[in-house]
Amino acid sequence: MPPTTPPYAGKFSTCGLYSNNNNYPQPHSPYHHGTCAKPTKENKVYKGAYPVAENPYDIPQAPSTYCGVHVDSVSMKEHHYNSRGSALDKLYASVQPHSTSCPARMHRQTSSGSEQSCRSNPAAKSRLYGHGVTASYGEMCYHDNSLVSASLEALIQHLVPTVDYYPDRSYVFTFLLSSRLFLHPYELMTRVCHLCVEQQRCGDALLDKIRFCEVAPKLVQLLTEWTETFPYDFRDERMMRCLKDMTHHVARGDEYSWRAMQQMTQRLIKRLSALGQYEEATAALKSVASERPASLKSKRESAQRMDILGVCDDPFVLAQQLTHIELDRLSFIGPEEFIQTFAMKDPLENHKGFFRKRKTSNLEAYVNWFNRLSFLVATEICMPMKKKQRARIIEFFIDVAQECFNIGNFNSLMAIITGMNMSPVARLKKTWNKVNTDKFDILEHQMDPSSNFSNYRTALRGATQRSETAHSSEEKIVIPFFSLLIKDIYFLNEGCASRLSNGHINFEKLWDLAKQVSEFLVWRQVVCPFDRDRRILQYVVTTPVFSEDELHLASYESEGPENNMEKDSRRSLRSSLLHRENR
Repeated sequence: MPPTTPPYAGKFSTCGLYSNNNNYPQPHSPYHHGTCAKPTKENKVYKGAYPVAENPYDIPQAPSTYCGVHVDSVSMKEHHYNSRGSALDKLYASVQPHSTSCPARMHRQTSSGSEQSCRSNPAAKSRLYGHGVTASYGEMCYHDNSLVSASLEALIQHLVPTVDYYPDRSYVFTFLLSSRLFLHPYELMTRVCHLCVEQQRCGDALLDKIRFCEVAPKLVQLLTEWTETFPYDFRDERMMRCLKDMTHHVARGDEYSWRAMQQMTQRLIKRLSALGQYEEATAALKSVASERPASLKSKRESAQRMDILGVCDDPFVLAQQLTHIELDRLSFIGPEEFIQTFAMKDPLENHKGFFRKRKTSNLEAYVNWFNRLSFLVATEICMPMKKKQRARIIEFFIDVAQECFNIGNFNSLMAIITGMNMSPVARLKKTWNKVNTDKFDILEHQMDPSSNFSNYRTALRGATQRSETAHSSEEKIVIPFFSLLIKDIYFLNEGCASRLSNGHINFEKLWDLAKQVSEFLVWRQVVCPFDRDRRILQYVVTTPVFSEDELHLASYESEGPENNMEKDSRRSLRSSLLHRENR
């Protein structure tokens, strides 16, 4: 039997902790920091739901057991997305892949034999290339015992269990994750189940039943891995029908496997039900949060509303609550959503099932959460009339950002930095003059986008290593800067061809995609150890925030225009917003 060991099998090695930069002060932190030069002001990054009656944070998270390793790929210059249109459309609209060639191994030996599984063709061809060995088994090609390419049919066949064979878990995860680039999950499941049944047929009904009973436990195991790792595939009613048909088929031969199928189906339905509740809650939140603060023409009255300091004046507590929100939302992102973004368009797009308007909805909702937090920070800063209060709120959010960094919550950290660097906030010079920005400059240095976010990636590796050796649940938390993670995966997909010149699937690319996504699954499974404060959570996810135009006008009313261009801008904004209010 040829191996299917992935390049990242076993325990992943991680980099050592990096040294402190004695020439540049560092924040108090559980990890060390890089030594890149302090960013200049020109390098700063600018711009970047739940109902009251039903708290969404009680919905259980789904654990995952896969682990992986981070792959550095791309840089990202812009973090703010316009609220109109799809968040992912905005995210991918401006990016281009670095190249169209795959940075994979140079040497591959492909088979010229008939298209069949390596299991039916044990005679392997192999050749030495430098320090490695490339071998082909039927339509599957290996390099140093790692699968690098194969025909689609061979990959499907390799997924099918038999009495004496079960595919490696890493192969199962990798192929189930990325097969949607080539065929519909429903089509894959149909073919796998059909092959599994047909391979046991020999023409004798009694013998067929005995043979299927022997393979049934392994088929159930495969379907269990599928439903637990990619449960959202089964929102397609065709997938559920296929699962139901297999349950009936198993029931005719093996009672033990039939009971296991029933239990698996119950867990799946429970997970899909929790997802439905979560999506309803986020939709309700979107409706509540879409309301605007009081009219800007009476900003003094607007300023009397409760602000963030009236709800929480402890930066550490707010950072903990932001971490709750991050981990809750991460737990509902399916691993396939990263790949589904690039997958071929469903030929049955109008079929009332598969990912209808939900293909990447949880991933997009998480990106929108980043934008909301950025706008919340900017709104809280621009709202107060008094300069002293604005400065106090800025200093508070700097402390919150530092606590997020210490926790390992890089997504909230970047959202806060993005909100404080939005132009309506950045132009408040009189306010900023009252703020000690030393800590803020250090945090910006850590998230500096230069050199492909090298400082951030170093800090992320430090947090990941801390998580792997954690002695407490608090040390396990790693929440990546999510927009950059998405772009890394996007460029990894766009920078490598999915098919080779001989028609084979480029499985090296699939391994790399799986490495990226599997690390996300490890981060996603962490349960937030901090106590929930429902009042703070409610405020953060539901309080109305200003739009970009409203932020600019609020900024002008806090500190007047400094030149004719700003005067014209304020006049135009007042007229435009007044017209909208009167419609």
